[in-house]
Amino acid sequence: MTGIGKAFGAVEANRDASLEVGRGEIHALVGENGAGKSTLMRVLAGLYAPNEGTVEVRGRDVTGWSTSDAIRAGVGMVHQHFMLIPTLTVAENLTLGSEPVRGLQLDRAASERATRELSERTGLRVDPKRQVSELSVGELQRVEILKALYRGAEVLILDEPTAVLSPPEVQELWTVLRRLRDAGGTIILITHKLDEVMAISEKVTVMQQGRTVAWLRTAETTPREIARAMVGRDVALALDATAPAPKVTASSEPASSNLPLLSVRDLTVSTALRNRCVDGVSLDIAPGEILGIAGVEGNGQTELVEAIAGLRPATAGSITLRGSDASQHDLRRLDVRQRGDAGLSYIPEDRHRRGLILEYTVADNLILGRQHHFSSGAQLDRARIGRNAQEQIRAFDIRPADAALPARALSGGNQQKVVIAREMGREFQVLLASQPTRGVDVGAIEFIHQQLREARAAGKAILLVSADLAEILALSDRVAVMYGGRIVTVMPRSEASAEQLGPYMTGVGSSSVDATPDRPRPTSP
Repeated sequence: MTGIGKAFGAVEANRDASLEVGRGEIHALVGENGAGKSTLMRVLAGLYAPNEGTVEVRGRDVTGWSTSDAIRAGVGMVHQHFMLIPTLTVAENLTLGSEPVRGLQLDRAASERATRELSERTGLRVDPKRQVSELSVGELQRVEILKALYRGAEVLILDEPTAVLSPPEVQELWTVLRRLRDAGGTIILITHKLDEVMAISEKVTVMQQGRTVAWLRTAETTPREIARAMVGRDVALALDATAPAPKVTASSEPASSNLPLLSVRDLTVSTALRNRCVDGVSLDIAPGEILGIAGVEGNGQTELVEAIAGLRPATAGSITLRGSDASQHDLRRLDVRQRGDAGLSYIPEDRHRRGLILEYTVADNLILGRQHHFSSGAQLDRARIGRNAQEQIRAFDIRPADAALPARALSGGNQQKVVIAREMGREFQVLLASQPTRGVDVGAIEFIHQQLREARAAGKAILLVSADLAEILALSDRVAVMYGGRIVTVMPRSEASAEQLGPYMTGVGSSSVDATPDRPRPTSP
């Protein structure tokens, strides 16, 4: 790809961008959110036609080709935001457009068999018969990767493929990619995880503001050098799972701060089929504490957080929040808005489905769920909404600094900053942070982690759920693991490591435990 330019109206996503990747090579493409990585790869995949430049595949000029042309030529792309049909099964999504037939009818058994064989061969295990709408985010990611492989991709573009995978699953994916590479396949990996760049790639291309600014051989560079090329400055690379436990800054809370701000007891959440996706979970979080929950996606973490937030009904158990005035709130009796007013903030795992209305402006997204605080009589107070937006844009470094832009126009990292600004830029006691840095770059990760640490230092209680074990270890004071809807272990950060936690994440530790340290319990409201 040479001299690629791609504009959307007045916005230039790519400017004189170039990329060269050889056969049998794993190539990392890195850069800040909004640097133009995904746009460049969508040009390669035939989703966008460039305004300038040329694209060559195997020496043939394919500039401006279509997605069907790209697929037939063996170019496949796994997108960061899933492109699956929720009402179809895994097998139906996988074989869509190239379904096996028997006579004049679709051969569902053959589709399911092909899906199962590919799933087992790659280690990306999913149930072919399950409906996509029932899958966790991690399972959806696996289906997307399998879908590209099913179509015979020889040039495989992966946009943040490990964002929802556990450490063992990441290693399985690396095995798959190396096998494809050794067979002559070409892999282009878009990622913000520099440890992955160092572990799997041979070469690195760095993008900044739509341009390619550096071409590096992985063996001859360092994560710090790559990060500096990405953002133009030195970045604190905090995600070191071998680092010592984080130091907790003492808060100015009175003696009553020994009482937890959030207490969950014997919480149970069931699916429509009455299966328990959360099975008797108990936990406490104290002021100035981050409790991290690790685990492979699909083991009840999403349902636990959504039940606490009020987005999903609990079938048994209690959820108690202690307010800033020491009052206690039975959250199961409150709706989502009332829980927010009581001091609960929630950063959802999927900013597009739960965190934003993409067609709304940045200003309007910054007050979602809190419109009643920005109204004058029956009408919204636009002046206050505008002032709030400008304050949050400055405080949380949202770019571009235009409150009138639709959220859809922002990069993924800045969309996430809008969600975080809304949830952390107001008074709260307890923060539920679910996958807070999913799909964002190293600069945004550094910023988000700093916000979480500052909230802890201010005496807030934080429940952190992340598929990134390094993130859990970098931020948490205590670490719990969920498996099969239960908390199967909990340990202080000083005792936690990837080696200690890994077996529990895969189900070796099967007994249920409470994440409730020995501290005074709140009385019933």
